[in-house]
Amino acid sequence: MRKPVVLITGASGEIGHGLIERLAGDPARPIITLDLNPLAPDIAKMVSREIQGSILDTNLLDRIVAEYEVDLVFHLAALLSTRSEFTPTAAHEVNVGGTLNMLEFAQKQGESHGRPVVFLYPSSIAVYGMPDLETKARAGEVKEDQYNHPITMYGCNKLYCEQLGHYYSRHYKQLAKEKLSGRVDFRCIRFPGLISAVTVPSGGTSDFAPEMIHAAARGEAYGCFVRPDTRIPFMAMPDGVDALLQLASAPRERLRRTAYNIGAFNPSAEEIRQVVVREFPGAQITWDVDPKRQGIVDSWPADVDDCAARKDFGFEPKYDYERAFSEYLIPTIKKRYGK
Repeated sequence: MRKPVVLITGASGEIGHGLIERLAGDPARPIITLDLNPLAPDIAKMVSREIQGSILDTNLLDRIVAEYEVDLVFHLAALLSTRSEFTPTAAHEVNVGGTLNMLEFAQKQGESHGRPVVFLYPSSIAVYGMPDLETKARAGEVKEDQYNHPITMYGCNKLYCEQLGHYYSRHYKQLAKEKLSGRVDFRCIRFPGLISAVTVPSGGTSDFAPEMIHAAARGEAYGCFVRPDTRIPFMAMPDGVDALLQLASAPRERLRRTAYNIGAFNPSAEEIRQVVVREFPGAQITWDVDPKRQGIVDSWPADVDDCAARKDFGFEPKYDYERAFSEYLIPTIKKRYGK
């Protein structure tokens, strides 16, 4: 007998860790993970099985199909934005080819146990491409179907995979009506810039906000790579994990879309600097604009319209701008550095 489980790919990252911590409380839903990197030891204890391997290994995926009955997939594995710009071919192979493998994996699972597999996919505001700053300022809160003209490989990958998921969801829904079993119930969230208090920023395009805080906490000077007036939507990491779990548990009949915007707050880089200087009075934060990264951030909307997510699956972030910094980011990062 195959065992019913939840599968999380790319589980060694912070979203993966957050999902595992939340899902581990239900013994009826064992968790298996698939990642090239090992889980942190304290997180590894919470999963039923940790598999080290690649989403590009179709033989490995077929073995998982044979051994487990997966009815919920969180597909987090990806090459992220900055690395994707340096290695666009590898990014396409992992982000698109790997996602296609996982959609086929979900379809096989659905066929084998005769019911839809819920497939959660994290997308990004990188799918947007604002043509210029005037349009960005005029547009305000951007809806899901506006300005879908990404300028980065990562954004192109994410937008195409949203369409792949939509195709699989529609195509196999039609097959199910024709009495052919199994389909993919694809559900996608477009994340804004996610700010974490737990992990150290690793050079992501939206990492200028957490980089300011970490540098100030270490007592180091920091040259911000975007202009002071730069404005994009952000969200505290715990709210991002909550949103994935809320969307995963929502009744299918309530969902009018396959891809949803979510957002929480959208301060300018200067407004973030002011909060950091307030909390770390000696902080030295200046401006050292990187034209390429600035151009990417300028192509993202200043804010997003997430009314559909709030209406369809009850999304509501716990952390607004003030709470995110004063109750989550600043205290946790201060504790990290012994401040």
